[in-house]
Amino acid sequence: MSSENGSPSNRAESHDGGAFLPDFCNIRTVFAVVVMAELLAFILSLAAATSPADRWSHLSLVSLFVQWIALSATALLCLARRWLIRLDTVWTSAISFVLIQLVCVILSTVVYVFGGETGLRYIISGPTDFMVRNLMVSTLLSAALLRYYYVQHEWKRNIQAEASARLQALQARIRPHFMFNSMNTIASLARSQPALAEAVVEDLAELFRVSLSDAAGLVTLEEELAMTRRYLRIEQLRLGERLRVDWTVADDVAPTQVRLPALTIQPLVENAVYHGIEPLPDGGTVAIHAQMADDGAMRVDVSNPVAERLPSQRRRSNHMAVDNVRERLALHFGAAAHLDLEAHDGTFHASLVLPGPGEAR
Repeated sequence: MSSENGSPSNRAESHDGGAFLPDFCNIRTVFAVVVMAELLAFILSLAAATSPADRWSHLSLVSLFVQWIALSATALLCLARRWLIRLDTVWTSAISFVLIQLVCVILSTVVYVFGGETGLRYIISGPTDFMVRNLMVSTLLSAALLRYYYVQHEWKRNIQAEASARLQALQARIRPHFMFNSMNTIASLARSQPALAEAVVEDLAELFRVSLSDAAGLVTLEEELAMTRRYLRIEQLRLGERLRVDWTVADDVAPTQVRLPALTIQPLVENAVYHGIEPLPDGGTVAIHAQMADDGAMRVDVSNPVAERLPSQRRRSNHMAVDNVRERLALHFGAAAHLDLEAHDGTFHASLVLPGPGEAR
């Protein structure tokens, strides 16, 4: 929690510096505070020089006092969080720390003044010892907790930044292969059919507009399918009647509501063309079927005939594209999305499973 405020990185940190504080109004956070406070009370009771007969009553009194301070400080931080998160990390930490100590001092004073009339008098020694002991415990515990919340918040930010960087790198690895094939198509049409070459350039420009967009974002299934159709138009101009396409989108599919990373279906279709149709002298059919599964997930199947043997270079390219798609799905959806591959009876099947509408995390 550095106090250097002059650099751009620190100014950026100040924008959400107080965001490391958890939501103290959240029931899970309150429950965690209660559990930690009770553990502290248990440790303090074990450390106290009391007889076994008095240990349980001492534990109940210490628990009452510690929980009182912990819940009061939690309530105060809950009320103050909306202002604290607007401050930078140093001020948020300092003010939160002072508020916790203030609660400890006030409640310790109340207990000492009125403790003689209650069972809490058993945990009171002298006024100085009582206050100093409470402040020492509160100081150590609150400093440790604030530090823990800050480190946890920074760890989550680093994980998100790393995931975003990996996502950008994975998407960038898809583009060179796609550009190479597309430019070859344009080159083959430029002299013989310039009008078609111009149409290919327009399709290619739209494809790269999507390809160069924010890799961390998602597109709708409708947009991804439209982009895949543009790609197939380019390949059909190059391969002619050798490439046939069978599109099936079930009636229960909501293409505007299902979301996925851009360039997810297109690389699978590109693999089907490059590794399945192109090596076959007579070509074949690429089948693309989209339907809702029984469990509410979205399923997109891409199938194509395959040659008996593929060059090793093509096999490596195939695996790289598939690995890219899998990693991007994992970064966006975790275990909720997956890609399954299967080859049998001379046909290669790629089955893409996505979270259905409203299920994406």
